[in-house]
Amino acid sequence: MELPPSVQGQKLQKKIIDSKQEGDKQFIRETSTHQLNSERYVHTFKDLSNFSGAINVTYRYLAATPLQRKRFLTVGLSSVKRKKGSYLLETIKSIFEQSSYEELKEILVVVHLADFNSSWRDVMVQDITQKFAHHIIAGRLMVIHAPEEYYPILDGLKRNYNDPEDRVRFRSKQNVDYAFLLNFCANTSDYYVMLEDDVRCSKNFLTAIKKVITSLEGTYWVTLEFSKLGYIGKLYHSHDLPRLAHFLLMFYQEMPCDWLLTHFRGLLAQKNVIRFKPSLFQHMGYYSSYKGNENKLKDDDFEDESFDIPDNPPASLYTNINVFENYEASKAYSSVDEYFWGKPPLTGDVFVIMFENPIIIKKIKVSTGTEDRQNDILHNGALDVGEHVIPFKQSRQCVTYLRLGDFKNGNFEMSDVNQKVPFDIHCIRIYVTKTQKEWLIIRSISIWTS
Repeated sequence: MELPPSVQGQKLQKKIIDSKQEGDKQFIRETSTHQLNSERYVHTFKDLSNFSGAINVTYRYLAATPLQRKRFLTVGLSSVKRKKGSYLLETIKSIFEQSSYEELKEILVVVHLADFNSSWRDVMVQDITQKFAHHIIAGRLMVIHAPEEYYPILDGLKRNYNDPEDRVRFRSKQNVDYAFLLNFCANTSDYYVMLEDDVRCSKNFLTAIKKVITSLEGTYWVTLEFSKLGYIGKLYHSHDLPRLAHFLLMFYQEMPCDWLLTHFRGLLAQKNVIRFKPSLFQHMGYYSSYKGNENKLKDDDFEDESFDIPDNPPASLYTNINVFENYEASKAYSSVDEYFWGKPPLTGDVFVIMFENPIIIKKIKVSTGTEDRQNDILHNGALDVGEHVIPFKQSRQCVTYLRLGDFKNGNFEMSDVNQKVPFDIHCIRIYVTKTQKEWLIIRSISIWTS
């Protein structure tokens, strides 16, 4: 990909560069009219599954310096003129401010100014270059635009879900905006995360993402979700971006982008959502980019300090509490948004985590119950740590235990565990101290090692 000259001082040159990519405008206009459930689509997409070529678009580089090397993560966001409020500058600021100097070396932020109003684009480019010139010069921020001539038809589209015509146009164009952004970012990094233009980030979000990716090594995944809202915090392998771009273009008029993503994930054989908590990104806008309508959605799983995500070293889990359906014990130990659910526990029932190797633990946190089932907590229980493992029936168990403390309001949390326990820990045991009539949800077990 040929890039424009370097930025000179605060003035950033605009230049149109031909993107050397395969495909053509005719392909965009033809494939984008296919129906999601058509047979033609199924065959076409299967062909595309092995197709890594990008779509030919002549992007305008509104602010950029040559990309010297591939990064670990590209953060992509698309923005249009809003009737009320503007959060783009705050979003860009949050990305950079919440990243350390070392993390910034591995991040590229790509902003697609997707509005066809050139006056608005000029104002936004001026604001961005004034506030973030040093990031542009350092090659950490690029601002682009895909010209209107490359867009498919946006008028007279199908009114699925009985949406008004202007709503259909808005969400259909948004799908194409994202498709062109994804297409541009296909070779800029190893991974790609999509944000919206009204988002704030948790501190050191890149380190948290890297930790999750490392923990999933050897596991197949298409999309990892670091927020439960819209198209915020969705992570992809960059090698999947060309296919996703084609997919959004094919069905741009069918449904909103976050709905299409569910279909895309399923077609690539990831059946279930893989979402991580705490969320790394939070919606901060009060007004939607569509008509300026109020949009006060918040992700209640968001935490500003998400850098300190748990280590949860390899372990096997056991419980003698009756398990409900497929809410097995291992789901309480996963960082994915799942949980253990058991029938009413009795005095003396246990839930045991047996580590593959003895560990030194810095912090332990156990949460029970959920928002929907606030009474399915451990009403009376304690947490023990154990050592001296011996074989027991089909597995192993610890011989001796040390009690660290009791659950309070269904939760247990303790820091500086390594200063209170005089041995390396082989096991953690949740012990029920009194029979309860309520069922038990163990929402999460988090372990930090030293």
